[in-house]
Amino acid sequence: MFKKLLTTRSLCLSAIIAALYAALTLLLAHFSYGPVQLRLSEAFTVLPMVLPQSIPGLFVGCLIANIFNPSPSIFDIVFGSLTTLLAAYGTYKLRNKPLLAAASPIVLNGLIVGTMVWALSHEFPLLIQIGLIALGEFGSVFVGMVLLTVLKSRVDFNKISKM
Repeated sequence: MFKKLLTTRSLCLSAIIAALYAALTLLLAHFSYGPVQLRLSEAFTVLPMVLPQSIPGLFVGCLIANIFNPSPSIFDIVFGSLTTLLAAYGTYKLRNKPLLAAASPIVLNGLIVGTMVWALSHEFPLLIQIGLIALGEFGSVFVGMVLLTVLKSRVDFNKISKM
């Protein structure tokens, strides 16, 4: 898998995904950050099911978005971005089981980002904070799954992935 990620085409695809993720997060910053969030760009976390090249793009896009967070935190920059990397890799590894693959970003973001947000703000009790982040992630992943289903009927991802 990692050899495929180093081709010029794969690097360009990753860069496009990173740019889209960061731009969408920043464009919708009001909803993308804070103790209650709907980071619509997380819809892209389902892409590793069909495009492993999206994994580094998701990580870099999240890193950029977290650096430009209106209230930046080194914890969010590091752990939030690593959570997206871990979730994208989990989605890739579970790609043959779509429901489990989609659950990867929901569970990981809920637990890791939810705990981190709680530790930084204490605005809600821990379990409620985890649930709020997981709920927002569920909404984003649901949108991603719908879009992926539509795209799969129109795009040959096997051809794109092998390029």
